[in-house]
Formats: sequence, structure tokens, C-alpha cells
Amino acid sequence: MRIDKYLWCIRIFKTRTLATSACKKGQIKIENSNIKPSKEIFGNEIIQVRKNQINYKIEVLDIPESRVGAKIVDLYRKDITPKEEFEKTQLLKYSKDYYRKKGIGRPTKKDRRDIDDYQNDTEE
Repeated sequence: MRIDKYLWCIRIFKTRTLATSACKKGQIKIENSNIKPSKEIFGNEIIQVRKNQINYKIEVLDIPESRVGAKIVDLYRKDITPKEEFEKTQLLKYSKDYYRKKGIGRPTKKDRRDIDDYQNDTEE
């Protein structure tokens, strides 16, 4: 089965087109090498998928006939993603909160609304 079809069948990607474009962008790897969407896969291969800033590692257990339901996806793949990958996303969330210090740069939309509310209150 083609790698793009497999990733669609096991519900990694919502559409097959998204799976194909991820392969073309180099977000899908087997043994640390970029692959084409037409690459045939077989059992016992480890696929690395970069999606939403997380590097998932998926072991191919079996090849499905067609797209499978969410409840039986684990029959066809095993998620071996290290927990550190998920912890990195938590750190990214915290770093984004404090990215822009208060009072530096252009005011945000919320800041402008607060300034307008303050000016309207003082004029009345």
C-alpha cells in the first residue's frame, strides 16, 4: 500500500491530499530519509511523521484494506512516540505567552481597545 494512502487509512491525516502534501514537504520519513507519496510500505516499518510540531513515531503492524474506524486503528499501527515530544509542546505554549513583553512594540488589538475605553471614560 502507498504511504500516503496508509497514513490516511489509519487516520493520521484527514484527507489523502494532506498526506500526499506532507510527504512532498518532507514531513514523512522512513529510516531518517524523505520519501515520496508513492512509496510502498510493508509491516514492521517505523514511520516518522512531523505534524503540529510533534515528531510522531509509528510502527506499521498490518496493512488495512481501506480506511478504518477510530476504534480499530490500533490493530494496524503502534504509536511509539516518546513522551518528551509531547512535553516540548507544553514548553512552547508557555514560551508563547511571554513572547512579547508588556509595553514593547505596537499595541495589540486588545491594548488598543483598552486605550480607547480609557479615553472615552475620561472624556465623559
